[in-house]
Amino acid sequence: MQDSDDSRWRLRLPADCSISAVRSVYDLIREAFGRQSGLEIDCSDVNKADVTSIQLLLSTAKTAKLEGRSVALTAVSRALSHTFQRAGFSGDVATDAQFLQKNDRK
Repeated sequence: MQDSDDSRWRLRLPADCSISAVRSVYDLIREAFGRQSGLEIDCSDVNKADVTSIQLLLSTAKTAKLEGRSVALTAVSRALSHTFQRAGFSGDVATDAQFLQKNDRK
């Protein structure tokens, strides 16, 4: 879904962002990146995540930065937040992961 107010494409992650579903999540992100210069990723529905999802999100942020694009995580769910913490990041995903923004956790 595109936000008409700016050039960011909004993408809602599926509930399952674990290794078994990471390919489909990758495909969603790749497709969204092809559409706009920025990407807003709604993480509110994520209830299953592991280190592969963290790696994918960090890679997305790094690639975006190299290409002069922006990536923002919004509404980071508890499951995803806990996965970030287990991966060695503090509770502040936005600061640790270098994403633009983060809304309240679900």
